[in-house]
Amino acid sequence: MNEIQLREQICLTAKSLFDRGLTHGSTGNISVRCEDGWLLTPTGSNLGGLDPARLSKLDWSGQLISGDAPSKESFLHLCMYQQRPTSGAVIHLHATHSVAVSVLADINPDNVLPPITAYYVMRIGTLPLVPYFAPGDMALAHAVRDLASRHHAVLLANHGPVVAGSHLLAASDAIEELEATAKLHLLLQGHRVRCLTDAQCTQLK
Repeated sequence: MNEIQLREQICLTAKSLFDRGLTHGSTGNISVRCEDGWLLTPTGSNLGGLDPARLSKLDWSGQLISGDAPSKESFLHLCMYQQRPTSGAVIHLHATHSVAVSVLADINPDNVLPPITAYYVMRIGTLPLVPYFAPGDMALAHAVRDLASRHHAVLLANHGPVVAGSHLLAASDAIEELEATAKLHLLLQGHRVRCLTDAQCTQLK
């Protein structure tokens, strides 16, 4: 896929996420690896109305090559790419149910969500919680980098998920599965739950 097609794909994916309520206002950002750098949604942009020509294009040191100023959370994407060289796309959202789970006091920071469904196990697996840091704090970058080589998905405390995928559709499918599982987890609070066993999870990997 050439750069023009990648730009169009970012905008179509972003609008789909926005139209279905998975992001709101000017929150969330999407990036895709291209032949000579990577593309990222600009700072302060609404994912429901992106202009392909104005997407930020950056080099692998994080410097802007062309387009509008990049999202201030560009370092989250760069950390994932640096630690996961086979990843072709990264999505970060402030999706409601995922954020709600990230503020629960009694979650396991090593693996936030239980294995409720097979598709969650296949698309996410283990989801660690990254401690809270203010948006833009470079300490958040270091915390994400420490986990990114072992996990393609992380949940930022009081903030939202960051998910990498081999390509944009894979990243989008995974982050939507995470959000759906977070919603299920919240709906099941107070109920006895039958999770997949360790043996059942192993069969899916």
